Amino acid sequence: METPYLILIIVFILAPAVVIFLEGKYNILKKIGAVLVCYGIGLAIGNMGVLPEGSDKIQNMLTTITIPLSLPLILFSMDVKKWFMNAKSAFVSLLIGIVSVLVVIFLGYWIFKGKIENIWQVSGMLVGIYTGGTPNMAAIKSALGISQELYILTHTYEMSLGALYLIFVLSIGQRVLLWILPAYKSPVKKTIDYGKLEIEEEEEFESYDDILKKGTLIPLIGAFFLSVAILGVSYGISMLFPEDFKTAAIILFITTFGIAFSFVPKIKNIKKTFQLGMYLILIFSVTVASMADINQLANISFSLFYYVGLAMFGSHFLHVLIARIFKIDADTVLISGSALICSPPFVPVVAGALKNKEIILTGLIVGIAGYAIGNYLGVAVAYILK
Repeated sequence: METPYLILIIVFILAPAVVIFLEGKYNILKKIGAVLVCYGIGLAIGNMGVLPEGSDKIQNMLTTITIPLSLPLILFSMDVKKWFMNAKSAFVSLLIGIVSVLVVIFLGYWIFKGKIENIWQVSGMLVGIYTGGTPNMAAIKSALGISQELYILTHTYEMSLGALYLIFVLSIGQRVLLWILPAYKSPVKKTIDYGKLEIEEEEEFESYDDILKKGTLIPLIGAFFLSVAILGVSYGISMLFPEDFKTAAIILFITTFGIAFSFVPKIKNIKKTFQLGMYLILIFSVTVASMADINQLANISFSLFYYVGLAMFGSHFLHVLIARIFKIDADTVLISGSALICSPPFVPVVAGALKNKEIILTGLIVGIAGYAIGNYLGVAVAYILK
């Protein structure tokens, strides 16, 4: 491997370690959160003109493997029985999210009809990407025969606005939603000890102490290779599925295997699997942010830009308002909205910023359900509007 590429990989892998170290030294960084700091570092790297030619191959490789490898590690430590106590609010939030997307898409179509060429196709793509993600958007492009120019323009605006949405969620989103929605309550926490348990959980969530000690590191390496094996098996099984469903299949099987192994005591009791998974998420955060080009908004098509913005932020706003009626908590709404708007790979990223690992399974299930129905909804809405 050429030296510039090797240096780039080292920077992406070690940057989170530096952030974690500095968090322990400076309280302001801890308040901002490692995920958002890594995101900022990635944006700086990507827009300073220092990336070597062909670096996109390295970036694509790291973003492709870090999330699938992190998910089993994170899920090994999950308490699935505890999640089932909150399952009702998760599924209600999923339905609210889908309804919100559909309502806002139809509203946007009525507002921008005549101002955007082939708006029915744009509507179909937006339904697909905001219920499932990029794989759904790409599949709908093929299904509806959408031009490459319209697809790229829509996707560019979606990614640019998506970065703003993610920054909001990772920074002040939880605090803003707590003005409207109730706070998340763990189904097993007792009111008497709530404050103490919150502090202990937050410390454990963020603590990388002793992760390099022999007694912790050796079992953790074993867990990592188990995660690699799960990714390999899931990828192999996905080859049996149609091309436009392979990504969803991989996430589905990785999640299934990760949950299954969480019931094995020897796996569940391995220390710091969650932290290792989150470290991979931090690598992903640095890398994916470095791929964002702030110059992409040149020669903007304002009507299309506004329609994409309305679909993204409008659907989330409506989701929050309806969730208030059903008394869904802020964390569940944020993780559900992020799973639908940003797709399942961003679920651990958002959960890390919210310091709540109990909602990860909720986000993954919402995201996978969105993957499954996104293509059907997108194509159906497009032809209805046509």
